[in-house]
Amino acid sequence: MPAKTEDIAEDDLTPVADETAISARRVVATYAADADECRMLLSMLGLATDESA
Repeated sequence: MPAKTEDIAEDDLTPVADETAISARRVVATYAADADECRMLLSMLGLATDESA
């Protein structure tokens, strides 16, 4: 049986705490096969950093 999905409005989303985001980035970086996969996964999770600054 497929997982039930619901549409979530952007207004319903709240940013995660900085400590949580840092920990999540660390875990993703540890398990990603390479830098491209790491960037893709972080982007999918909404944890990508803006390095253009």
